[in-house]
Amino acid sequence: MATEAKAGTLPDGKMTIGELARRTGMTIRNIRAHQTRGLLPPPEVQGRTGYYNEEHVARIELTREMQAEGLNLEAIRRVLESTGGSSKEMVDFARAVRAPFEDETPEIFSPADFAENWQVKKIDEKLLKRAEKLGALRVLADGNIEVISPRLHRAATRMIEFGISPTAAVAVAAKLHDHADAVARAYVDLFTEQIWEPFDKAGRPDEDWHKVLEALEALRPLASDALLAMFQITMGEETEKAAERTLRNAGKPQRSRSRGRSRKRTR
Repeated sequence: MATEAKAGTLPDGKMTIGELARRTGMTIRNIRAHQTRGLLPPPEVQGRTGYYNEEHVARIELTREMQAEGLNLEAIRRVLESTGGSSKEMVDFARAVRAPFEDETPEIFSPADFAENWQVKKIDEKLLKRAEKLGALRVLADGNIEVISPRLHRAATRMIEFGISPTAAVAVAAKLHDHADAVARAYVDLFTEQIWEPFDKAGRPDEDWHKVLEALEALRPLASDALLAMFQITMGEETEKAAERTLRNAGKPQRSRSRGRSRKRTR
């Protein structure tokens, strides 16, 4: 008992307001202000002491995250009020929504190294800004270049090695971005219409929160797999069409300019 009291949390997970303040890094005054605004549910009173629990910790975490997103306290209060008390689930859901789709570790290049990768003497500033606008890279304050997606950068440098110009490589990336944006919207709309809206209309029952979160997390790899599979199908179709056109053109008789000139001379 003495060890648990020293740790600042009661055996059953309940905390005094002072312990909650230490746990969350808030002042006691701000915790009470949150209660007054309706951002925190009241504590469980035993005797003359009010006790808090993990639900209160989750509420404070969610409030901070929503403030970071630009919501004011009144807007946050309305959101929390509409959740029916499912603060921990809302925290988990908010984190899952904002989590990176697929985490890549960015790589940082000096301007000279980046130019060497692109096989140019000097980086075209306009082209660099266009790639930055696509979200593929970011120019840092010290002049170095942070490549957000090393995978995309490797694909671009390989194309450049084969003789494709950096301008053409960035142009292809822009087209991919436009098409990927449409695909991403299709999957987000699918989740919203088929999963979130029925759940929301049902009053967001506590027992179904885990299903919604599971569907959201599963959507990421499923969307990637489906997109890759469809790309392989369409890439095969386009390659086949291009091959047919190439073969047809190769079978046509070619008239060289030299033959044309010799005929003119003969005449």
